[in-house]
Amino acid sequence: MQSVFDEGPFAPCPAPFNLAAHVLAAGEAVPDKIALSILRTTGAERWSYARLIAAVRGTATGLLQAGVAPGEMLLLRLGNTVDFPIAYLGAITAGIVPVPTSSQLTAPEVAKLLEQISPAAILLGAGIACPETETPVISEATFTTWRDLPPADYAMGDPERLAYVVFTSGTSGMPRAVGHAHRAIWARQMMMRGWTGLQPSDRLLHAGAFNWTYTLGTGLMDPWTVGATALIPKAGTDPAQLALLMKRNDASLFAAAPGVFRQILKYPVPPLPKLRHALAAGEKLPEALRQAWGAATGTEIFEAFGMSECSTFISANPEKPASEGALGWPQHGRRVAILSEDGAPVPRDTPGTIAVHRSDPGLMTGYIGAAEETAARYMGDWFITGDHGVMTDSGAITYLGRDDDMMNAGGYRVSPLEVEAALADLPGVQELAVTDVAVKDGVSVIAAFYTAEQELDSDALAALAAERLARYKQPRAWVRVEMLPRNPNGKLQRKALKDYALD
Repeated sequence: MQSVFDEGPFAPCPAPFNLAAHVLAAGEAVPDKIALSILRTTGAERWSYARLIAAVRGTATGLLQAGVAPGEMLLLRLGNTVDFPIAYLGAITAGIVPVPTSSQLTAPEVAKLLEQISPAAILLGAGIACPETETPVISEATFTTWRDLPPADYAMGDPERLAYVVFTSGTSGMPRAVGHAHRAIWARQMMMRGWTGLQPSDRLLHAGAFNWTYTLGTGLMDPWTVGATALIPKAGTDPAQLALLMKRNDASLFAAAPGVFRQILKYPVPPLPKLRHALAAGEKLPEALRQAWGAATGTEIFEAFGMSECSTFISANPEKPASEGALGWPQHGRRVAILSEDGAPVPRDTPGTIAVHRSDPGLMTGYIGAAEETAARYMGDWFITGDHGVMTDSGAITYLGRDDDMMNAGGYRVSPLEVEAALADLPGVQELAVTDVAVKDGVSVIAAFYTAEQELDSDALAALAAERLARYKQPRAWVRVEMLPRNPNGKLQRKALKDYALD
């Protein structure tokens, strides 16, 4: 039996269609219901659906009046606030293409992104890095006033047209601009059945920042699509307070990266009688952590696998919890395979590369301005993820890791080549290479290995790295070595770096 899952396609996305209209339709029917609560230990800032929808559609009007035309791109340089989802949905409402970016990026990093996408304008939050540019920059003082403008109509159209762009690091060393169609939100219905189990009555607390794509999708767009309530901790909330916030705010679902679960379990966890289950994504969930969470809360963590190029398509769920060691099952409506190096499906219980069919509605439209690079990600009708797995006779998939050198730091996928390029000319460094290194079970950090005439000041190196890279891309350890490991042809053997002991 081949390692192919195919139980038929999901219902096609209707046309005409608009992503934002789809997300907010359920809220239109319950205008007084709380759509969003921004949580503090002493209270919450609450947004009803009526208030949220008015802010989104008013922002759409403001963007159009500012001269940003439908189809043009809008770079979002916004902080961890409600400004982010309002601007994101406001742009899509108007048919404008938002490009979310991490607020942690430095000005030089943002400059490289601007070269790829040439946006029509930039929305810039207070205190967020942005390079000098000829692109029009719209400040927070301006775009927050748009929420009171008359509502714009939803720009309806072909569900295949570009809706938004996200950046992901690639093996080329440069972040890649990943384009997604309006239909991408339609595909997330398969996730609700196959992973989250979301219901209109749910109160989903997501521990991530507003401007992280995991939070944006699972923590905001999905609850709003079904008319549920999204709970987001205020920026800077201590992880020690998250369990208390869940209890006080009657959270029925909790979503986070695995590292956050670990932080919560460092502290006493109060009874959580309303919590049905938890959701994990962003990096592999260690089995020991899953078991520890279950012992502390009496609830399951359901894990999911996806990527910037395709929404989560393999997961466990309340109806089909994963067996020990397995990631989960392909979601109903998906077509997923485990492929050999020549692109053919392997027999069941045989390791190979995880692939998703090109017809998947959650799959990207392609890398912006990079047709050849897009084509290189396909083998026939299969999109190659670059991750290894094995499919059992039952159809469950066990994750076996990356087949390249991509690093994982706190749930962010980071290219080592991008980090090395940014640090190549550090004073005193002769050669430098980076990789992620496990410091304990399920926890990895980026480590930089360098050659130099003498030991260098790690604090000084870290300070220079902070000027050039977002925090999640910065090495947390600096190790001087006699030479970098290379093969007989002189190629760096990056995986051999993991064997070097860290003091």
